[in-house]
Amino acid sequence: QVQLVESGGGLVQPGGSLRLSCAASGRIVSIYGMGWYRQAPGKQRELVASITNGGSTNYADSVKGRFTISRDNAKNTVYLQMNSLKPEDTAVYYCNADLEFLSETYSGSGYYKRSRSTYWGQGTQVTVSS
Repeated sequence: QVQLVESGGGLVQPGGSLRLSCAASGRIVSIYGMGWYRQAPGKQRELVASITNGGSTNYADSVKGRFTISRDNAKNTVYLQMNSLKPEDTAVYYCNADLEFLSETYSGSGYYKRSRSTYWGQGTQVTVSS
């Protein structure tokens, strides 16, 4: 019912830039927070940046000053502008959303209830060559 789709990943040279997008679709009532995580091979998934309902942002120390998270509430979309990319930024980047949505009380009923849950996107690959 709710889907997050990331886009914008690719291959860039060190010092280059990429802009990631994540669009949430479905019968969404409210989005309380959205964020970007990344996972490199053999490492734990880590928080890169997040933005709350009130617009407060948080960044990992490793990306402060280089990455910027923003959102377009009308489009239920969050962005991650990545500048001055480094080889160590190479990872699969995942979109995350804490949101409230409408779900059917049972399949095909046509009646809905409000639910809150956390969703993950499928991930987009970012590769920074050296």
